[in-house]
Amino acid sequence: MEYFLLGLGLGAAAGLAPGPLHILVLTTSMQRGLAAGTRVAIAPLLTDVFVVAAGVLAVGTLPEGAVRALAVGGGLFIIYLGIDALRWQESESAPATPAVDLRRGFITNLLNPHPWLFWLGVGGPLLRSAWSDSIGSALIFMLTFYLLLVGSKVLFAAAASRGTRFVDAGWYRWLIRLAAAALMAMGVWLIMSAWQGTL
Repeated sequence: MEYFLLGLGLGAAAGLAPGPLHILVLTTSMQRGLAAGTRVAIAPLLTDVFVVAAGVLAVGTLPEGAVRALAVGGGLFIIYLGIDALRWQESESAPATPAVDLRRGFITNLLNPHPWLFWLGVGGPLLRSAWSDSIGSALIFMLTFYLLLVGSKVLFAAAASRGTRFVDAGWYRWLIRLAAAALMAMGVWLIMSAWQGTL
């Protein structure tokens, strides 16, 4: 029961916290609908295999330089996504493919330092503790964590994709611009945090 509650609480907190992937889910959902937004939302299921393994196996934490490099690389990629969203036109939505959505979500999440810091500092030790208790405890922790983490983002994707039906074209374009600006601001924040060493 303990690891079930920990998984629920941490998964909900991680899923609801604003961040680069969260904003990318909203932007993609507004542009191309629920299916595209969901493909971005499942990125943690693909990338966190590497992140969780590092969190469980690594002794200590990532070197400061590695965290900074992740933040700078992630910041630059997120700024690029924001610029790309600004250039987007509704008539141009067709060329995007499922592979593009998955790739964008994968790169955004992999280069985001926060999952790395979480699994190295909190998630990894908790998972090791759950595993030492029993395999079932570890599975319950992981299942509940990712159910809430990914599920909350899919819900946001559904809300964003449906909400655009009730917004006229002018407001719709402004919502896209606002989301694009938020992506770029998040990218700048990641780079500045790396520069100042505050991550």
